[in-house]
This record gives sequence, structure tokens and C-alpha cells, in this order.
Amino acid sequence: MRTRRKFNKKNRLTALTEINVTPLIDLAFALLIIFMIATPLLEQTIPINLPSEAPKAQSEIKDSIQVISLDSRGAMFWGDKQVTEEQMGLLLKEASEAKEVPIMRIRADKRLPYEQVIALIDLIKQNNLVKISLDTEVR
Repeated sequence: MRTRRKFNKKNRLTALTEINVTPLIDLAFALLIIFMIATPLLEQTIPINLPSEAPKAQSEIKDSIQVISLDSRGAMFWGDKQVTEEQMGLLLKEASEAKEVPIMRIRADKRLPYEQVIALIDLIKQNNLVKISLDTEVR
């Protein structure tokens, strides 16, 4: 036995009592997959073996950040561009004269001699840049 649908004006004017959330869930899963794939690609940096530390809560930073990397050979990088020590000095001087002084984020390979990291920090401080962050890996 078949039931027949009646299409009359009374039924067409009634309000929907439910919201169909299936398209919203599909959209949420699609965005989740996109962000899971894109997030590792956002940090395109020099491959460095960072030292590790115990996990702790991180505070949110709202300042601009400039990444300086030292690889295992001691080569210096300003962002992803390799620079000499003289070029690094000039770039640090420009950064110190900027309107918004950036946080200097140092990424140094753990096999690198401690003296080279301290020399870089000293070069940064000579240019009156005092906001310094040292990157580590969480154990």
C-alpha cells in the first residue's frame, strides 16, 4: 500500500523545525583534512636537530618574530636565506632600527658547539635586540 503525498499551500508555508547539519559536518571534516595536510608545510625551515626540554605551557606571543638558524656546520640563516656573519650584522642592525622590534627566534643544531650559539646571541645583543627565544624540541 502506497502513501500519497499531498502538496498543498498549507504544508508549503510551514516552517522547518530541524536544521540539516550534514553539510556542516562534511565541511568541518574537509577543513580538518586540509589543515592537517597544510600545517606541516607552513614551517619550511632549515632541517636542524634541536635540543630537547621538558614540556611546559607556552604563552601566546603577539610580537613579530624573526627566525635565525644555525645548522650543524655552523652556517647562519636569516629565515631561509643563508648569510655570512657580516650580512647577519647588517640584518640585525636593520631589525633593531625597525618600528616594531622583532623577537629573535634562534634555532641551533644540538651538535653545534655552545660557543657559536653564544657568539650569535652576543651579536644580537650588540644590536640592542633583547627579545630572544631559543627553540627546543619537547621530549
